[in-house]
Amino acid sequence: MNADERNFRSSYYEKCLINSVEENKSLNKLLEDDIRNLNKLKQFCMNYTVPNVHRNYLWSLVMGILPLHKSSTDYIRDQRREVYEDLLRAVSVLRCVQKKELVMHTMWLLETNRLWQGNANATLQADDTHFIEIVRALLQIFTNDVETYWIAKGFYNYTRELKRECPKLKEQTQILLKREDLSLFNRLEQLGLFESSSVLLDNWYITCFAGVICETVLVKIWDKVCGGSRKIVVFLFVELVKDIRYLILKQNSLAEVKKLIETVEDPDGVIVNKAIKSLQINNSEVDYTH
Repeated sequence: MNADERNFRSSYYEKCLINSVEENKSLNKLLEDDIRNLNKLKQFCMNYTVPNVHRNYLWSLVMGILPLHKSSTDYIRDQRREVYEDLLRAVSVLRCVQKKELVMHTMWLLETNRLWQGNANATLQADDTHFIEIVRALLQIFTNDVETYWIAKGFYNYTRELKRECPKLKEQTQILLKREDLSLFNRLEQLGLFESSSVLLDNWYITCFAGVICETVLVKIWDKVCGGSRKIVVFLFVELVKDIRYLILKQNSLAEVKKLIETVEDPDGVIVNKAIKSLQINNSEVDYTH
């Protein structure tokens, strides 16, 4: 490594460190206000990567799990814990499940009055699978089960919005992929990815790629969802398929493409970071045109 490259890297890392410190100061100020500003909290999620130490708290505020009035936080947190413990005791009596994500799913069914005899062991519907995938991902991110359960419910509500917007998001995917890589788009179209009968994209988008992308970097995408962006899933998909385009072009079925995408590893978040950058560029262009 020559001197110029070392100087560039040193300058780059120093800049990143300064930006990180400033972002933390900004977030701390937002969280310490007596009445937290919801719009500013969402803007922080959209514009920055939320620090791991603050993510559960910030997401809980944005989702409405905890109150914006700081003085009520302890009381509401205790109430949430009591509800969780009551549900856990009730489900423990049933002794029908053991895995933690399935326990929380059964608790969710009970809380929403959808649990009946034998239901916990019945064939899962698509919405149930979505909830379980979300919980499974969150269990890899957070250590507090009470917070995990409530955040899973909050994030599930976001996925209902994604479910309603899926036709629009799939249309945006086709437009973006055509523009970015026409050959790749044509191959995926030939394989039937964009046909109305295919639910592959729907499932990935509705669960925000839970179980597909490594959780430690997936949280950066979920930060944007909490901030109000639903189309981030479009940019993530496009960057995913672009990253393995040469492999996709060799595949002969949609099942092979599914297997390929769901085995992609992005431990350093290169693909995720590209998706976020593309989203931010797109948002800037949209803002400029208005």
